[in-house]
Amino acid sequence: MTLADGIWHQIFNFENYGELLTLVRNSLIAGAALGLIGGLAGVFVIMRDLPFAVHGISELSFAGASAALLLEMNIVAGSIAGSLIAAGTIGLMGTRARDRNSVIGIIMPFGLGLGVLFLALYKGRAANKFGLLTGQIVAVDTPQMSWLLGTSAVVLIALAVLWRPLTFASADPDVAEARGVPVHALSIAFMIVLGLAVALSVQIVGALLVLTLVVTPAAAAARVTASPVLLPVLSVVFAVASIEGGILLALGSSIPISPYVTTISFTIYIVCRLAGTHRTRRWGARRTTPQPT
Repeated sequence: MTLADGIWHQIFNFENYGELLTLVRNSLIAGAALGLIGGLAGVFVIMRDLPFAVHGISELSFAGASAALLLEMNIVAGSIAGSLIAAGTIGLMGTRARDRNSVIGIIMPFGLGLGVLFLALYKGRAANKFGLLTGQIVAVDTPQMSWLLGTSAVVLIALAVLWRPLTFASADPDVAEARGVPVHALSIAFMIVLGLAVALSVQIVGALLVLTLVVTPAAAAARVTASPVLLPVLSVVFAVASIEGGILLALGSSIPISPYVTTISFTIYIVCRLAGTHRTRRWGARRTTPQPT
């Protein structure tokens, strides 16, 4: 076997694929739930210009999960606790974009440093350490599944309640505030919801690549539509396709799941960007073409 064949076999290996599918049943269910909440939350992340906040929250989520791993506690609970601390801090201290980015820039290295410390103290399996950073495919057991689905339900209910006023506040905060919409309270509430969504995403794609699930699908959808109905639908479809496709491709390989998810998500974004650019050029050409009298 040549070196190229060996690398290809590591990346894509479908031997005994049917038997392996049973190992990722929980991951596929969790992936669908995470794709749903990640796609919906991502719409507001794009509207409110919060991709940097997602990364900052993921670092403290990683620290919380690492602490839980060290203390032999529930990793999902630890991840959620870390995310909520970060989200609450950003929401309370970062009322303006400049302040918010400064707070995030402080939180990120602190969270990453704590996470590295906890993992250095942890003497268990190296795969558990690596999985918190780059994602795991068969690590979703039944207790974690209950946490994931339960928290996903909380996020979905919160988004359903907040959707209309949050959309108004995100699109035009000044007008929304003038009409009595509690813009600041909505901002804090969404940061908490975003913290929960990020914490759940860390369990599958890892702390370093949460952006590919919470940001990229919504950014891709925004390239092809501005419809308030179609945008969240496409964002969810892209997120679910990325994570489920990543799980299925990574199943037979020795590579972590994250490169597959990120590659699918990035490919979708490139296709949508090209489609959006083509549509814009066609629309511009139609507007500049002289109409017959």
